[in-house]
This record gives sequence, structure tokens and C-alpha cells, in this order.
Amino acid sequence: MDFGLRGKKAVVSGSTAGIGLAIATALAMEGASVVINGRKEARVNAALEKIRHHYKTADLEGVAADLGTASGVETLVKQVPHTDVLINNLGIFEPKPFAEIPDADWLRFFEVNVLSGVRLSRHYLPGMLKSNWGRIIFISSESAVQIPAEMIHYGMTKTAQVAVARGLAESVAGTGVTVNSVLPGPTVSEGVAGFLDGMAKQRGISTAQIEQEFFKTARPSSLLKRFETPEEIAAVVAFVASAQSAAISGAAVRAEGGVIRSI
Repeated sequence: MDFGLRGKKAVVSGSTAGIGLAIATALAMEGASVVINGRKEARVNAALEKIRHHYKTADLEGVAADLGTASGVETLVKQVPHTDVLINNLGIFEPKPFAEIPDADWLRFFEVNVLSGVRLSRHYLPGMLKSNWGRIIFISSESAVQIPAEMIHYGMTKTAQVAVARGLAESVAGTGVTVNSVLPGPTVSEGVAGFLDGMAKQRGISTAQIEQEFFKTARPSSLLKRFETPEEIAAVVAFVASAQSAAISGAAVRAEGGVIRSI
């Protein structure tokens, strides 16, 4: 299927590793001109090289900016004033007991996970409406629906992303612009992989055993019974970003391996 992205510009926030890098790679392979973003220039350059290693003719641009801040967003939009596809992927997470989460953490998580996408969408949406075509996608999580007790502040931001995406979709009804959120399940991103390896070494067991325990105790409702790969999530996002997905708008697209136990 031709996704109709050839010649389209795509901005992927937080795209130097994990799901973000996989999404950027998938969009580049569909012919989109992709903007890679990360906080550090070295990480951005490394990501550009990784994509070019797989797809030598990829049309890429890198912007080093901390999009968890208003000034960082300003830096990016000055360099990239217009885009056809915006993937709000930037996000942070950290397991922490509720009673130990200070106000500063709540505010930091909201600014990075939610306001980054709000600020970028606010800038790019008018241009999409002017051209009557655009795709805005918030990378949320199954944690938006099933708030994890071990990181309530993270779950709150994922729910907020779904709400913002739905509200924006309502605001552009009847246009060629669609806004959606995608809900991945537990995924082996860079951070998760490091956490699993650390746990395995600490306990003297294999990473595979840690994975089995996780799905037995923490996510027993999973139908997949394993961690998803960033590439599996990227394939879903690439379709939602495509010209072929015009009928999908205002949706919370579930790509969570059946963790959410509802129809």
C-alpha cells in the first residue's frame, strides 16, 4: 500500500532512540522528509546515521532542542516552520510511590509529556489547516487507560494526551487534518531495555525471566505476553500518519497487545 507520504514533511519529537527513532525510520522509508529531534546534538547525529545506514537516500534533518521547554520548542519551529505530519512522541517516565512524588515532578512530567505536544501542535496546526492536509499524532500509552500505581504522574500525562488529541480533532472537524493518539503497550524502548537488564543483573536471572515475571504479575491481561518492539509500534503510527488513514480521527488507537481488557 502506498501511504502517500512521499514529499511530505514529518517532525518526530524525541526521536533519537526507541519508539521515536523507529517511527522516524518508518516515515523516512515511506518517502517523507523527516526531522529528527533530541536534546543533544551528538544523539541527533547518531540517529541520523542509524537511519541512513538502513535507508541511504533518506531525506533527513536534525534539530537539537529540549522540547520539554518553551524555549526548546521555539528553537525547533524557527528551524522547521511548517510540517505536514507531527508526531508528539517525546516523553519521560519514572516509577515512584505516589507519596514520594513532589510537586516539581508533577509539573516536570506535565510540561515534557503534555505541553511539548501542545506547543508544537499550536504552532503547526494553522499551516496544516491552510493547506487542508495534516496529521497530528500523540504517542500516549495503555497507561492512559490503566493508570499504573507505580507511576501515577506518568499515567496522568498519558490520559491528558488522549484528551488533547480528541479535543483538537473536534476542533478541525470537516477538514483534511486528522488528530489521533496511539496507545502502545509495554515496549522494549532504550530506557525499558536498560531497566530490564539492570533488574536481571541485580537478581542474577535472565532478562527473559524478568519479562515472564512482568507479564505474569504486572500486566497479566496482556494477550501478546511479551514486550512489543519499537518497530511494531512504528508500523501502526506510520499508517495513522498516512494519506490512507483519512477515516481515522479523534481516535485513541490501541496498539497495546491486548493489555486493556475492554472492547
